Amino acid sequence: MITRNDIPKLYGMDVYEADGGKIGSTDEVYLDAETGEPEWLAVKTGLFGTKQSFIPLQRAEVGGDRITVPFEKAKVKDAPRIDPDGRLSPEEEDELYRYYGFSSSGGNLTREETTTTGYDRDTTTTTGYHRDSSATGDEAMTRSEERLVADTRKEQVGKARLRKYVVTEQEQVTVPVTREQVRLEREPITEANRGDALDGPEISESEHEVTLHAERPVVDTEAVPVERVRLGKETVTDEESVTGEVRKEQIDFDDPGTSRR
Repeated sequence: MITRNDIPKLYGMDVYEADGGKIGSTDEVYLDAETGEPEWLAVKTGLFGTKQSFIPLQRAEVGGDRITVPFEKAKVKDAPRIDPDGRLSPEEEDELYRYYGFSSSGGNLTREETTTTGYDRDTTTTTGYHRDSSATGDEAMTRSEERLVADTRKEQVGKARLRKYVVTEQEQVTVPVTREQVRLEREPITEANRGDALDGPEISESEHEVTLHAERPVVDTEAVPVERVRLGKETVTDEESVTGEVRKEQIDFDDPGTSRR
């Protein structure tokens, strides 16, 4: 259970849902005006923390550097929009309780019934609750200022597609070919061929034919695998500048002994 002793460390603390997702960071703590116990958180949400949503502190837990609440991030971001002006009216309080499924007068989770008209936060300091400086001896005033906290979100910017298509190109290859050609061969008459030479008439006319062959190049194609291609992704880091408005507290003083301020 979160008590008033936890209040100083709640400011700026990150708020997470039960499943571990980050909801935002604490901007203000609202207290029960009667008991002084913390009852609500005003949490900065959105991409640059430009929105504020109220979360009840029932069943919230503080551990390490975070606050864990029993609500999903979407539930918190869709909560009724109420100006964080330093006070919750009874109507605003009831509207928030109804949204989160709580009852201010009974039910699963309840708050202590008091005669208070709402919840207050300290509007003179940024500690979020009233502190009696005479009791602590602390006469200093805390001055705070906002700082830009940038975050990122992932979104789809395009798609890459891998497709295959066919193109036709001309290629030239050299193919060795052979061919037969005729040549005239003469041999003298010897004892070995004399019989063949005297076979037939002594004087006559005749013809002999020799068939010639030659190779001709033939072109055909075959499909062969040459490589594997796939799409891969890699992450590159760039730097971009973002601009936002921040508020800063300034402290003046009035000197009753002089006209100086």
